[in-house]
Amino acid sequence: MIYYLVALFDEISYEYMESMQKSLCNKYNLYSADTNLPKLHITLEIITNPSLCDLDVSLRNILKDYTKFEVKLNGVICFDPPFKSVNLNIDNKGTIYELSKNINSILSTQGFAVREHIENWNLHISLASTTFADREWSNNEYVAACNLAKDENFQRTITINAIELWKPINNNDEMVVKKYELT
Repeated sequence: MIYYLVALFDEISYEYMESMQKSLCNKYNLYSADTNLPKLHITLEIITNPSLCDLDVSLRNILKDYTKFEVKLNGVICFDPPFKSVNLNIDNKGTIYELSKNINSILSTQGFAVREHIENWNLHISLASTTFADREWSNNEYVAACNLAKDENFQRTITINAIELWKPINNNDEMVVKKYELT
């Protein structure tokens, strides 16, 4: 099974980004009223078929030296088809980038199956995409949503306060495998 290691936000940061997520998803009817919107996050690493016990030990050792930290949003980045996603762009620098690189490097040397060529990965927060959506949006809708989000000019600092290990499902009660609070 594939697991996602993700960075999560404090409440103020989350509410700021969630308002744009709700606006885009509602405008383009990507989710029905009774469907939970995907939880906003930054994917730090993707790990395939790990021993969860060994992974937990490794992550605890890596994360023990990290406390809450800030990340700067740097506008919007859109990933064209087949992804059709509208995302908040995160600069590949600072603590978030260092953490992502450290996790990738350490887990790789410990024999975990992680992403290759991490330097080609754009850190981002997905606001709207067809992943877990009730319907696929058209190319025109995607382009319009991307342009709308770019017009918002997201330039803000947000706070990371936790790291979680997730299963790839859109059900908050079942997706979280482990949580690591940053104090």
